[in-house]
Amino acid sequence: MLDLFEVITTSGVVLWSKSYAPVKPSIINSLISDVFIEERNQPGSDGKWFKKDSYTLKWTLAADVGLVFVAVYQSLIHLTWIDELLDQVKKLFVALYGEKIKASTGTKIQCHFDQYFEASLRSLERQAGGVATTRPTNVGTDDPSSDGNGGGFSDGDDWSSPPPMPGVNNTGISDFQHRTPYSSEKPNPLIEVTPSATSAPVSPATMAQALLQASGRRPGRPRRNRKSAGPSSASSTHASSGEERSPARLSNKPKRGKEMRIWGEDGIATEANDERKLDYSAGISTDDEQDMRPKPEAIDQDTWGTRTNKGDFLLKDLDYEIDGILKQANSAENNEETNRKGPGGIASGLVGGAMGYLRNFVGGKTLTREDTDKAISGVMTHLLEKNVAREAAVQICDSVQTSLVGQKTGSFQSIESLVKLAMEDALRKILTPTTSLDLLREIGQIRETEERPYVISVVGVNGVGKSTNLSKICFFLLQNKLKVLIAACDTFRSGAVEQLRVHARNLKELSEREGGVVELYEKGYGKDAANIAKDAVSYAGTNGFDVVLIDTAGRRHNDQRLMSSLEKFAKFANPDKILMVGEALVGSDSVQQARNFNAAFGKERKLDGFIISKCDTVGDMVGTLISMVFATGIPVVFLGVGQNYTDLRTLNVKWAVGLLMS
Repeated sequence: MLDLFEVITTSGVVLWSKSYAPVKPSIINSLISDVFIEERNQPGSDGKWFKKDSYTLKWTLAADVGLVFVAVYQSLIHLTWIDELLDQVKKLFVALYGEKIKASTGTKIQCHFDQYFEASLRSLERQAGGVATTRPTNVGTDDPSSDGNGGGFSDGDDWSSPPPMPGVNNTGISDFQHRTPYSSEKPNPLIEVTPSATSAPVSPATMAQALLQASGRRPGRPRRNRKSAGPSSASSTHASSGEERSPARLSNKPKRGKEMRIWGEDGIATEANDERKLDYSAGISTDDEQDMRPKPEAIDQDTWGTRTNKGDFLLKDLDYEIDGILKQANSAENNEETNRKGPGGIASGLVGGAMGYLRNFVGGKTLTREDTDKAISGVMTHLLEKNVAREAAVQICDSVQTSLVGQKTGSFQSIESLVKLAMEDALRKILTPTTSLDLLREIGQIRETEERPYVISVVGVNGVGKSTNLSKICFFLLQNKLKVLIAACDTFRSGAVEQLRVHARNLKELSEREGGVVELYEKGYGKDAANIAKDAVSYAGTNGFDVVLIDTAGRRHNDQRLMSSLEKFAKFANPDKILMVGEALVGSDSVQQARNFNAAFGKERKLDGFIISKCDTVGDMVGTLISMVFATGIPVVFLGVGQNYTDLRTLNVKWAVGLLMS
């Protein structure tokens, strides 16, 4: 298993780092000092590898941009694909950031490289026969100052002061330059890097202290103690623990019943009274609150989309983009070698596992149902392992088997290749949409012809990421200079309105440069969602908004009482598109979820598309795509690949089929 991968400049600055296990900073330091400075190669290494403690380090250089790519892994493990990973990552990184690095003179650059690296790593692991899974990182991936340490090891850490808040980095330069033997007291790096905020392990005590510092308060006595002390506590003398109270005092004090306990932001429990305000959906506009919140960092558009000649901003497709970069970098190499190594070649065929026994069949045979029974059984097992629902897998395999009966294999064509081609064709037909998914074109037509806002509603079960993906869509629309109104119609879940308010605030600050406008329409909790949606659409039309994004409450798909309100919602809001958010890891229940939501809006209204969230958590097991589309015939519009506003992609059918057949 890979432990650490770093991209370092020749001046000692860590531009990007990905850590899967704690690695001491001295490991990389030894490579720099022994190999690059003193030019001392270890016996038998020929300058190709370096061993330190229990680790093996391999590297490659990009001399034209002054970068060193280093991979660290345990010496006991033999990873055959490390050299190829280094080569692919170098080509991708140089292609994405090479021009910025050459043109920079101390300016800040951002390297959002995680998704590219994970896609390349998964592809190579699959080709090597390993299990391609997304492994949890112990350390923030974009924070060079963490040294890939995860808090376990550190050289010269200062434990006298509390750690900073998670995701906050006070300096734009990695402390790698402070630990290198040749670094000066006042470093002058080639590039100053400001890593994006990432999550990091933190204890509850640390979080409480950080929140107190951020709010300008000092950690002191618990609120309960302060409350019981009263205003005269400074002059009064407290009774000792052994002092007995008089019966008179005890009798005069009324006995209180059990009160509800509420946990404050500092982690201290307080007792609530009946007059305590529980609905915090009202806006806060004090100067202190404005000063407390940090402004989000600007996002480079090139990292997640492209702008056309007409000025429209279009989303990128991750694996299609990687495939194009690698093919361009390998243009001088043999085409067959490129197809074998590139991420685009992930659909390398079912040559192992359940399909391995088909190799011995050769061409010239007319297939019968009995001939294909064994093959189809193996294919169905393969689809189930890819998280395809059993109902969908059975029907797809039955359809493929029926189409194969009576066909004659060509000369030197095996049954394996014939089954593979038939299954790929079937999956491709299922995922290929039959209608246009150009959202920007539809919005433009409504604005020109009907002069009203384009209405999009997001529905789904609890916890799938409806509000998060709605915010991603909003950020995408804001890049196209559209005026967006977010309607908070989840009036049931506690904190739903506040969550959307935070999203709206962040999106407003991020889109100021692009000219987009976003507002939040809210009516608090306990109101009828259908009426709020209707009022929001009316408000948007009166105030010149281009798009209305309606957030709805999560509901169980098998609860008729909750699902019945969707029909009224559809009639009142009359959305142009109803998008259902489904999890990539939901499994067999995805079929019933899709069908129930599709039928919940009445006879005249159906779903218009799916947003498959959390695709970054399932690796190559993307069977939910097939399950939901097969059950309803409704296409996939967007894929959620992370927790940032830029982690939204469109579906590439070739990419999805390749993962399913790998």
